[in-house]
Amino acid sequence: MSRIPLWVKAVGGVGFYAAAAILIKEKLAGPPFDANVELGGKVAIVTGANSGIGYEVAKELAARGAKVYLACRDKDKCAAAREDIYLATDNKNIFCRYCDLSSLDSVKRFARRIHKDEEKVDLLVNNAGVMWGPREVTSDGFETQLGVNHLGHFFLTNLLIDSLKKGAPSRIVNVASTAHFKGKINTQDLNSSNDYSESGAYNQSKLANVLFTRELAKRLDGTDVTVNAVHPGLVDTNIVRNTGTFTTALMLFLRPFVWPFIKNSNQGAQSVLHVALHPDLQHTTGQYFNLREIAEPSKDALNDKLALWLWLTSEKWTKLRETCKELNVQPLTHPWESVSSISAPDSKLKSNTINLDAVNQVSSSSLRGNSMAS
Repeated sequence: MSRIPLWVKAVGGVGFYAAAAILIKEKLAGPPFDANVELGGKVAIVTGANSGIGYEVAKELAARGAKVYLACRDKDKCAAAREDIYLATDNKNIFCRYCDLSSLDSVKRFARRIHKDEEKVDLLVNNAGVMWGPREVTSDGFETQLGVNHLGHFFLTNLLIDSLKKGAPSRIVNVASTAHFKGKINTQDLNSSNDYSESGAYNQSKLANVLFTRELAKRLDGTDVTVNAVHPGLVDTNIVRNTGTFTTALMLFLRPFVWPFIKNSNQGAQSVLHVALHPDLQHTTGQYFNLREIAEPSKDALNDKLALWLWLTSEKWTKLRETCKELNVQPLTHPWESVSSISAPDSKLKSNTINLDAVNQVSSSSLRGNSMAS
């Protein structure tokens, strides 16, 4: 009996692995979002919409008839994405708008133009993000992952709140990650100036997403504007574009082995679409979704005092109240709250030294005053 040539065994093995990998990938991806939701007359904004999950979400929103604003920092890529979406959906109501989340001035100009062009906003998907890489700072001096993933979206969302209220029932979706379970909010060095870890800074920013979601939901109570955070799964996007040479090489080496377990951008977008559009979630707010199911976030993410501290700090660092006044936007602040106890960072944003206990009085006052403020 003749032996099977080694090359035949190798080809057969590769073929078997490929077939099994495809089956596993399709199984783990889950079904597409297919709820019968039409979006004619709706206005949606998607950050980071020129590629990855944001592109796929924007395309599906356009296919369902929405007027979609692609909020991107790369104008050329945004224009190309807009053309592709138009060709795929035949929806002409797709607009590119420059929005660099690493620049508060850019975010302010974006919001100002939305106020000018639209009477309302029905959906805001905070999707854009950066991951890992060496420590860099934004034009405002924020550590980049904190600045883009949290502070930029915090600022943008607050500047669009009046428009979202006019579009009620409306929704805000924050794209989060299970990485938040490893995250810690460093109240003594929020800007990661004294001790920087690329993964630690990313995890902190993702925890900030969930804390922001929960605190924002409280402040939107009674407005018919909901906000939820969603982990879309492990998705193959260009979010890791800023990683160093070693990390990039390692990821390329591991890619064939982990490929079956990584979703493509379209598959990753389905969970975001579910949270953004499913009719059964119209009144669901302040929740963390793992894929399409409500899940319990980390213990730190459930810390109301920490959420309030992060809100007040973010408000102070972004100069939110001053900008809201400039744009004639009603801020989501309460009269009994004060950011005076939150230390402003120095010119290099080295640290924020406020002790977490300093928000005790504000927190208890908030509980007593909520019914009067609504």
